[in-house]
Formats: sequence, structure tokens, C-alpha cells
Amino acid sequence: MKNTFILGIEGTAWNLSAAIVTETEIIAEVTEIYKPIAGGIHPREAAQHHAKYAASVIKRLFAEAKEKGVEPSEIDGIAFSQGPGLGPCLRTVATAARMLSISLGVPLIGVNHCIAHIEIGIWRTPATDPVVLYVSGANSQVISYMGGQYRVFGETLDIGLGNALDKFARGANLPHPGGPKIEAYAKDAKKYIHLPYVVKGMDLSFSGLSTAASEALKKAPLEDVCFSYQETAFAMVVEVAERALAHTGKKEVLLAGGVGANTRLREMLNDMCEARGAKFYVPEKRFMGDNGTMIAYTGLLMYKSGNTLSLEDSRVNPSYRTDDVKVTWIREEATKKIPEISPGTSLKLGETLDNGAEAVVYLEEGPEGKEVLIKERVPKAYRHKEIDERIRTERNRTEAR
Repeated sequence: MKNTFILGIEGTAWNLSAAIVTETEIIAEVTEIYKPIAGGIHPREAAQHHAKYAASVIKRLFAEAKEKGVEPSEIDGIAFSQGPGLGPCLRTVATAARMLSISLGVPLIGVNHCIAHIEIGIWRTPATDPVVLYVSGANSQVISYMGGQYRVFGETLDIGLGNALDKFARGANLPHPGGPKIEAYAKDAKKYIHLPYVVKGMDLSFSGLSTAASEALKKAPLEDVCFSYQETAFAMVVEVAERALAHTGKKEVLLAGGVGANTRLREMLNDMCEARGAKFYVPEKRFMGDNGTMIAYTGLLMYKSGNTLSLEDSRVNPSYRTDDVKVTWIREEATKKIPEISPGTSLKLGETLDNGAEAVVYLEEGPEGKEVLIKERVPKAYRHKEIDERIRTERNRTEAR
């Protein structure tokens, strides 16, 4: 049986990356990274970088593929990151993809960048139906497949976690990228500093946290602020991931996106999963950041399910949402449904009604032998002790009003 070969091009921001894959193998991958002289990313400069290197990246990719016995004429489709991302970068990549599609006479496949992070994680780990914590520069979302689409259960209301970390790092005069530098300084911290913890239902906000952390630098050592920033921000995203686990009843968590390279974040997610009896998965580090392989592989899944584009429909979408995509390559029966409690469900004394993300609800014998429902907020091992005590106290006080 003939292999299906898909060429994928990623270029939503920093990385211009192209790869060729089959269902079981990465044939080749070539990457060129945009590195600004100073500060953060400059969209037009990044797009100029991608335009400058696009031809050489594809040429090198074909050369590597030829060494594996794969010729350009064997390519079945061209996948490209259609969004979300920086408009100038997306348009540059789409132009390169269209040219390849025309020259090779094969269809285009427009790939959602966020979903590509999910699919590469599922491909490279034993995960089958996970709750996904996707944390990158511009995006911070908790996602899971349900009802024909990847549903967003919670997300940032302002800035992505990666960009928030970079913004704080620039203010602290740390070199780019800021995340690894913050992680390194955090290891030498002496104490935790109180910072805002903002979880609103299933959503998050990082802008106030970043501002408070920058202000804290005026009085506290950099190491303590970096540590406190990490502990607070990561506890927030892990809490929302746990809420999604409790809501869906699923038993797997997959970490995706460039921020997922952080060792402390992985530790916290692993602690949370162990406490809930769930499995925690994370792909190899090379697949956490943006890469051509994730676009090529997701493009392959889409191609095999008949999901291709005409040139006329290949316009990019910088605001392309995860939940805008109709997922045609996942069998509905392979996924779990949200568990429901039937009306009239009865409990026995001591039996747990719900093991939520923040509390356990159970039936207990109260005064005069009457049955009472007890809601008990449980400590979280993944959270720093000071954060955990503060959050549980504040929420108990608010709930009692």
C-alpha cells in the first residue's frame, strides 16, 4: 500500500519550519528561527525573515527527503498554518504553500495552528482522548474533543501565558526568550511573594499578575519574584485543567505549546494528575514549540478525511479559533461523553457525590441523626502552600456570604 506524503509549513510567528511526514514517520524537517536584535517579535520583520528563507528551507527539505528515497513528485498535499498567528507571517507562508501546490499539482490543506499542537502531542504520546492544556506565547487554553470539535473549556481573557512571561522578563532586563530565564532564576528563590491569582470560572487573566510582578521587583530580589510569578501563573492554569478533568470525567491530560517546556509546570501537572488518578502526557521537547511536523501531520489527518482547500478558499485567518474547526478525522465513538447525574440519584452515608477540582461533596450524618451534604475544600499538593491556603480561605469566606 502506497504511503501518503504530506508537506507541512509552519510560520505563525518566530519559526519558519517545513516537514514531510507519513502516518508513521517523520521523513524530514528543516527550521529557520527569526531572532530579533532586541525586544519581542516584530511581525513585518518576522514575515521578511520567512520570505527570505522560504525557498532555501524547502530546497533543503527536499534534499533531506531525497536521502530517504522520497521525491517531490510523491508529495500528496501541501499543508500550511492558516491561523491563528501574525497576519504578515501567515500570508508569507500561505503564499509559499500555494506556489508549491500549483507546481506539484496537489491540493492545499489549511491547518489550525492550535489544533496542530494537540494532534502532534497525541501522535507522539500514548494519549487517546485527553484534556489538553495548551500554553504558548499568544494562547492559553484548556481544550478537549467533544461533539465533532475541539471545545475550549477555558482560556485567557487578555494575554497568553508565554507573552506574559516575556513581557515581565523584558521589564526585568532579561534576554529573550524570557521563560527559560525566569525558570532559572526561580530555582534560587528564598521565599514566595504574594501576587494576584486570577481564575474566573474556567478562564484566566495574566495582565494583573504581570504588572504586580514588575512592581514587586522594586522591593524584592529577582529570584523571589520569578519564583512567585511561576508558582502563581502555573497554579492558575493547572487549576483550570483540573476543572476540565472533573467536568468531562476524562482520565488523561496532555501538555502542549512552548511554555510546556518548563520543568516546574510539568511537575505541577503531574502532581495534579496523580491526585486525580489521571495520566499525564507530554511530547518530546522538540514538538512543544512551533514546528513543521505538527502542521504536516495534522494536514495528513485532514487530507485522509477529505478536508482540503481550493486556492480561492486558502485565505489566512489571524484569529482562527480552535473551536471554529469541524474535526472530520476523529471517530465520535472513540471519545467519552460528559458524565451526567440522573435525577433522583440517591446517596448512602459517607458516599461521595462529586469529586470536583476544588472540593469534595459527600453525605454525612448530622445533628439529631439527620443527613447533611458536606462540601469540603481540599488542599492541592501542586500549589505552593501559601497560595493554597490563601485561595481556600478566600473562597470559603466568599461562599459563606
